[in-house]
Amino acid sequence: MSAAELSRFSINQMTVKQLAMPELVDACLELSVPGVGLWREPVQSYGLEATAKLVRDAGLTVTTLCRGGFFTAIDPDERARALDDNRRAVDEAATLGTDTLVLVSGGLPAGSKDLHGARERIADALGELGPYAEERGVRLAIEPLHPMFASDRCVVSTLTQALDLAERFPAQQVGVTVDTYHIWWDDRAPEQIARAGAGGRIHTFQLADWTTPLPEGVLNGRGQIGDGAIDMREWLSYVEAAGYTGSIEVELFNDGLWARGGREVLAETAARFVEHVIR
Repeated sequence: MSAAELSRFSINQMTVKQLAMPELVDACLELSVPGVGLWREPVQSYGLEATAKLVRDAGLTVTTLCRGGFFTAIDPDERARALDDNRRAVDEAATLGTDTLVLVSGGLPAGSKDLHGARERIADALGELGPYAEERGVRLAIEPLHPMFASDRCVVSTLTQALDLAERFPAQQVGVTVDTYHIWWDDRAPEQIARAGAGGRIHTFQLADWTTPLPEGVLNGRGQIGDGAIDMREWLSYVEAAGYTGSIEVELFNDGLWARGGREVLAETAARFVEHVIR
């Protein structure tokens, strides 16, 4: 496993959330991992400016910041709070030196069954946030989540839906996240990746494998690369054919991985990336 083979690899912080921020940076340097995708909560816990200095001094690239979004509230005060929080997320992304804020758009509000209305409220929020983000050099990346999350977490379930929203706005403001875990089952996804590439809207590419049975609650079911049903090289070929040449993040929510040593998990993930994606 060489530095060249890891040149596009980025470890999403959630994959090794048991590592404190300095430990994560040290482990990346030790293993020649060039990129990290950060999450707002641990960044805020360590300190925004301190985190920015830590990764900058280490020479690490911050590939994304997770997460913004949750735009679907009906109550005006809730919507205003969500927009304010997303503006803060944009500012944090800019401070950390990343140009991509990943969005989890939000589920159905309590008591609502109106998917169309929820998606339109997402569009309204993007219309307000897009120019704000562009002024700060940050792009908004709508992440479609697997349909099992549509009710409570994200009413955007397919790349088609994500692009239908994104294409209302300039590509330098709004694009999409291509995440294998969420779209591998969709036979329209490859053509939608091509569509996203043609419009310059693939803002980040993330990997996680699909393993079954899913755990209770399903959220922490993302499998280690190579353990499941997804052909990672196939999906890499789709995004590369669409013109994507950026970093490739591995983002895993997995209780079994979190119970192990973080450095061990990072080393394993890097090795799996080389074995199942690059070679």
